[in-house]
Amino acid sequence: MRYFLGFLLAVLGLAAAGVYASAFIVHQYEQAIVLRFGDPTARDAPITRPGLHWKLPFVETVEYFDKRILDLDTEQQTVLVADKKQLVVDSFARYKITDPLKYYQKLRNEQGARSRLGVVLESSLRLVLGSASIEDVVRDKRGDLMDEIQRRVNADAKEFGIEIVDVRIKRADLPTAISESIYKRMQTERQQEAAQFRGEGEEQSRRIKADADRQVTILKAEATRESETVRGEGDAERNRIFADAFNKDQGFFEFYRTMQAYERGLKAGDTRMVLSPSSDFFRYFNNPDGVASPKP
Repeated sequence: MRYFLGFLLAVLGLAAAGVYASAFIVHQYEQAIVLRFGDPTARDAPITRPGLHWKLPFVETVEYFDKRILDLDTEQQTVLVADKKQLVVDSFARYKITDPLKYYQKLRNEQGARSRLGVVLESSLRLVLGSASIEDVVRDKRGDLMDEIQRRVNADAKEFGIEIVDVRIKRADLPTAISESIYKRMQTERQQEAAQFRGEGEEQSRRIKADADRQVTILKAEATRESETVRGEGDAERNRIFADAFNKDQGFFEFYRTMQAYERGLKAGDTRMVLSPSSDFFRYFNNPDGVASPKP
């Protein structure tokens, strides 16, 4: 009985090992092909349905391929465009494996795909961009050019069992040396324009200041003329009033003018006057009627 149980356990173990070696799982994001002694065409078709599948142990092996969209980045390359100018172009592509059998036969794995597709993408990039101007690449027709590159790469990628989903140009710039020279030239042009604008501004400033000074001089001259005119008219009116007053009462006028002279001449201060008491200046001090004293 013990030998029978041992034999049964051995049989079950071998059966479990056989099942384990025969079964394989394909996930939802995978597809696979079964190789029989390394031949990928021994089975009818690639396995694209996820789930549990079977193979012959020790005779067949399984190769898995991704069903998701994969990235392909290329190295920066210098492209000569139609107007004989150089552009440093950085691009990438996205692709998916549509025929695992062709993919395995032509490329074997993702590393081989990157190598072969990189060459195809770079050659298509040079061909398409070489017939376009720099304005088309940088600004005007960039989308159309990327679509044309994608179409050309797809035409070559079909034999590899690959579909190109998208091609994009990440960056398209002038070489560093050319960019620096263009930047310096633009900087020089901007500085020249700034100097020109500054000179025009200074000239306009001087013209405005000169016009303002001229207007100020004219306004001052007109104001001075008007003030002199008004002052002259005032003096004339004052003289006329004085003349009328003198003609009406000559004595009162002389008395009023003499009082004003006393007020101005006899102010407190350091002023000294040496006059004779019988001087005509003091006639109202000597006589209230203003009659000058007779000379001795």
